[in-house]
Amino acid sequence: MNAGHEVPHAMVEARGLSYSVKGEHLLCGVDLSIRAGENLGVVGPNGSGKSTLLKLLAGIQTPTRGEVWLGGQRLPTLSRRDIARQLAVVEQHAQTSDSISLQQAVELGRTPWLSALRPWSEDDTRIVAQAIADVHLQHLAQRPWHTLSGGEQQRAHIARALAQRPQVLLLDEPTNHLDIQQQLSILRLVQQLPVTTVMALHDLNQALGCDRLAVMAGGRLVALGSPYEVLTPERLEAVFGVQGHWLVDPFDGARMLRLRVGPG
Repeated sequence: MNAGHEVPHAMVEARGLSYSVKGEHLLCGVDLSIRAGENLGVVGPNGSGKSTLLKLLAGIQTPTRGEVWLGGQRLPTLSRRDIARQLAVVEQHAQTSDSISLQQAVELGRTPWLSALRPWSEDDTRIVAQAIADVHLQHLAQRPWHTLSGGEQQRAHIARALAQRPQVLLLDEPTNHLDIQQQLSILRLVQQLPVTTVMALHDLNQALGCDRLAVMAGGRLVALGSPYEVLTPERLEAVFGVQGHWLVDPFDGARMLRLRVGPG
């Protein structure tokens, strides 16, 4: 997280956030304050509410109860354009037209900033080029979208989000479809971005690079704090159904999780 003497203000807040579908509670009473410049990881088993939480924070879904605040303003009071100028989302199964090139897909990230009075400019071209470079896809910029691999498309979706130049970046399983080198590269990139980031992650060892972790279980936020505080052996057993303990990597002294399924 960005260093400084002042306490960073909240960029995104969830207040009593709940979401139900046909009587089924997918999210229940979540209170969460995400600080400016923070890299927050959201972890939990499948069906714990990770994706639902991100969609509510982004305004993609409307909460059954509670509210979301973005940059000190209630989300429903902001227009879609205003939200898109502050917040970008990389969804787990994002769709893009097959008929465009990778560069054209990334250029769509500039849409919230364009209007009749503010047409496309050289600055937009520069921002798009930088976003493509950030995810190391310059050599594929003119490739048709349908010829890209799943991993290349995922990186391009991240580039499109970066092209929005958001203050807040929400990513739902951003390392899906990527090989291990690309996973580590994308996570390092996200952690170095000068924005507030919220990532839903499956891999607990990859989540250790986050400033804080929000642990979800059964649609509830059951723990919030530094990775080493919240991923206790007791919580790993209760939430994820695995046994685990901490190891120290002799190469660089970093702590890592050793996970295993219990007997029976």
